[in-house]
Amino acid sequence: MERKRVAVETTAEAYLTLLAERGVEYFFGNGGTDFPSIIEALAKLKAEKRPSPIPILAPHEMTAVSMAHGYAMVTGRPQLVMVHVSVGTANSLLGLINANRLNIPMLFTAGRTPLTESGLRGSRSVYIHWAQESFDQGAMVREFVKWDYELRAFEQVETVVDRALGIATSHPQGPVYLTLPREVLAAPQKEFTYWAEPRTTRPARLYPDLGAVGRAADLIAGALHPVLHVGAMGHDPAAVPELVALAELGAFPVVEDRFREFVNFPSNHPLHQGYALWDHFKEADVVLTIESCVPWIPAQVQPRPETMFIQLAVDPNFSRYPVRGFPSDLPIQSEPGPALAALREALKPRLAGKEKEIARRREALEKSHKAMRARWKEEAEKASTSMPIEYVWLSKCIAEVLGEDDILVNEYDMVGTQLVRTKPGTYFDHPPAAGLGWGFGAALGAKLAAKGRTVFVTLGDGSYIFSNPAACHFASNAHKLPVLVVVFNNRTWGSVKRNARALHPDGWAVGQNDFAFTALEPSPAFEKICESCGGYGERVEDPDQIRPALQRALRAVREEGRQALLNVICQKP
Repeated sequence: MERKRVAVETTAEAYLTLLAERGVEYFFGNGGTDFPSIIEALAKLKAEKRPSPIPILAPHEMTAVSMAHGYAMVTGRPQLVMVHVSVGTANSLLGLINANRLNIPMLFTAGRTPLTESGLRGSRSVYIHWAQESFDQGAMVREFVKWDYELRAFEQVETVVDRALGIATSHPQGPVYLTLPREVLAAPQKEFTYWAEPRTTRPARLYPDLGAVGRAADLIAGALHPVLHVGAMGHDPAAVPELVALAELGAFPVVEDRFREFVNFPSNHPLHQGYALWDHFKEADVVLTIESCVPWIPAQVQPRPETMFIQLAVDPNFSRYPVRGFPSDLPIQSEPGPALAALREALKPRLAGKEKEIARRREALEKSHKAMRARWKEEAEKASTSMPIEYVWLSKCIAEVLGEDDILVNEYDMVGTQLVRTKPGTYFDHPPAAGLGWGFGAALGAKLAAKGRTVFVTLGDGSYIFSNPAACHFASNAHKLPVLVVVFNNRTWGSVKRNARALHPDGWAVGQNDFAFTALEPSPAFEKICESCGGYGERVEDPDQIRPALQRALRAVREEGRQALLNVICQKP
């Protein structure tokens, strides 16, 4: 295997050179006093027309992490984030929790307060270098990263970078954390030698145990009412056609999680049976659940004791979750795509002679699907004249203007029953940890990964505020990433209010209509924030004006290359 040699002036230059060689395209950064050697190396590499990750300034750490998240969820490729020592790491933690729970690969890095008080290039030189040092900087994030380490010497660069990227992209994927002391980055060097291809910790495909696949095929083939249930499987777009082929083979109903994070199955397919697994608990005797961390809420509903559950996931135990007690009578550890393909092949001979049974099931499911979609359409039409505007009508109007290849990033408020998404990689919902403020930054990262496509982001007013909107609008304008933002503005922390009402339905808060910590009023003119960064902004209060407002906003995004925001005034919960 080829060894490469390149002249470098600093460790930072060698580090960035290797990252570019390993396929890292973008460097999302929020700078600090730990960045000087990085800045110098980027300028040198650019002047010499040598490869390096392209720097993307994100003026808040949550924006930087969410942009890297969005880029990776569209492309599958991990990107680089760097923030300022301990304080930047603290600001980034929410984004790391999101990436961890959704298995997003990411090389998350931070400077490390200079180790020495004097004597080396990069030693402490400003007042903050004493107060910002912590005894164990990695302790802040260790629970939510797969690996953390501190680069201690130039000689480690290749080993550490390859190990970090290898662990981040191995199953289950997730963020890793690397700290970079200023003296190490600034250390003078002459030559950097590295392998053309990494020779350590290269991720391998995860294939199923064929014995377990055979047992699953026996259970499904022998079931009277089998159900396929899917959560975050669309993380791998190639798995989606495998699920379609399996469902069509036996006319199996497919149910998605209520908060599905990806396109897992075409929502207009006649075998699609909605977003509530518990609706099938009365009859289901075998359930294959795929990459679903929470398939139902045990305190609210329970399946029949005799129902058998097959859990298919890269980590069927969801080992990063401290407590999770859902039944798993037959676990299958695998990437979903290969496991579903193997299961389909195993089922073919077992379904022989059952053609009439399969045909009857297909007919019943097609009828159920049509009735379900008709019911959802009627719900939206009934809400079409309500003022303030209802979520379901706003969602229907957005769905009407979504192109087949457009990307929608949703943080909570888009009503999924109104969507028709058929192509993998065109829909992304909030991570299961629901660290608010993710959606806007993720949409910017998605736009960076798919510049030729229109990107929508739908979110509540609370989520919009959490996203550090000034930072996101700045990044959209500065990096020419026009996205269409739709704010479902109900002036309320809706989830907090609903949970208070549900837990104490006859209590004082309900009786007095006094819900502390839930009112987001007076509501800012969010559209003006967008306008201040060169975008198009509009406030929408009339349900009849949603469609024309969307067209005006789309014109700004698609024809003028500007970001747009619609501040839609919605009903309070």
